[in-house]
Amino acid sequence: MNALFTGVATAMVTPFLQGKVNYPMMERLLKRQLEAGVKTAVIAGTTGEGATLTDEEKLLLIRRGKEAVGSQMRILAGTGSNDTAHAAALSAAAQEAGADGLLVVSPYYNKATDEGLVEHYIAIAAAVQIPLIVYNVPSRTGLDIPVEVYAVLSKVPNIAGVKEASSSIEKIAKIREKCPNFPVYAGNDAMVLPVLSLGGAGVISTAANVAPVPMQALCSAAADGDFDTAEDLQLHLLPLICALFAEVNPIPVKAAMRLLGFDCGSPRLPLTPAMESTVRRLRETIENSGCAE
Repeated sequence: MNALFTGVATAMVTPFLQGKVNYPMMERLLKRQLEAGVKTAVIAGTTGEGATLTDEEKLLLIRRGKEAVGSQMRILAGTGSNDTAHAAALSAAAQEAGADGLLVVSPYYNKATDEGLVEHYIAIAAAVQIPLIVYNVPSRTGLDIPVEVYAVLSKVPNIAGVKEASSSIEKIAKIREKCPNFPVYAGNDAMVLPVLSLGGAGVISTAANVAPVPMQALCSAAADGDFDTAEDLQLHLLPLICALFAEVNPIPVKAAMRLLGFDCGSPRLPLTPAMESTVRRLRETIENSGCAE
């Protein structure tokens, strides 16, 4: 299967202004990504606080985002739910709003069986014509999708890979072994190079909100086989990555964007603004690393 994208997809923050979505700021952020050479963005994912966005807000973000970037950038929409019918309907609406693809988190809380996972994703894929990337993040969902489920889903024509955020390099290797034609995307910024070295297609990145240029350079170097440069960039980015996950995502990245001059507001409850210690750490890391252009 051809990868929907290779390299970096930025998991965009959702900017708020007085508690409401700041659509002009989102358009500004997308254009900044384009200027950095990033050609794929995820809207309303984990970093984008999809859990506290209404369906109407998500669809307007997709529509306005796509209008802002046109054919220059792919827009992937976070449309996952623990209700299969809702996820399928929202996915179809996202397609209608202009999404080029979907990022669909596994059903959380329910703890579906392997059969349930397969049927869940097949039902969503059947509701759309655009590609769908499975999103496995067991630290948030309470469920780790088994490799055996990927082996079945990899045969569905418009299921176009997985964002694997299980933090297990052994599992990444097993996916590559058992599903060699199923694109795998790093779901953790600290594991980009290890995933790429095993044949991964790229990363869906939180850190690229802050440092799109070096994250793009890391992926490009690895794609060119220049793993020495890729290693240097991964290690150079590591202090920033660690600071961005000092509190639950996206609390720190929203604070970091404000430090860069892009006021994206505070997270929506139940998430709260970053602690002052986190802000200090972010400020020092950004200033010392030169990661942010």
